[in-house]
Amino acid sequence: MTFISRQQVRFAHIDAAGIVFYPRYFEMLNAAVEDMFAEEIGIDFATMHGKRRLGVPTVKLDVEFVAPSRLGDLLGFSIDVMRVGRSSADLSVAVHCDGELRLRASVVLVCMDFGEARSRAWPADMRPGQMSATRC
Repeated sequence: MTFISRQQVRFAHIDAAGIVFYPRYFEMLNAAVEDMFAEEIGIDFATMHGKRRLGVPTVKLDVEFVAPSRLGDLLGFSIDVMRVGRSSADLSVAVHCDGELRLRASVVLVCMDFGEARSRAWPADMRPGQMSATRC
C-alpha cells in the first residue's frame, strides 16, 4: 500500500535560483517518513524517540533528481515499503507535482536502539508496511 505525504514548497526550501535546494528535499523526505510512522503505523516520532528510545535513521539513500520544484508547488511524497528485514526496511519514494515526477529515491531505514547505539529487531507494532489499528 502506498503512503502519500503532501508538502508545500516553502520559501525556506528554495535557493537563489528559485528551485528547491537539494538538501531540503532530504528534510521533506524525513518529514514524509515521520508522517508515515505516525499516520499509517501508529507510532509518532515523539513516542518513538522519547518514550521508547528508538529511532529509524536512514542508512542508505539513492536519489535521482528528475525535475525542479519551485516555491508554492504542492509535492506528493509517495512511499512504498519494498522489503522489511529483521532491523531494516527498504522504501521506494517518488515525489510528484501535478502528475510530473520530480524526484525518485531508494531509502534504507534501520531500527535503532538509542541506549545500545545499535540496530535492533523491529518491534511488532513498528514494522514498516503494516497498518496499525491503534494510535499511540
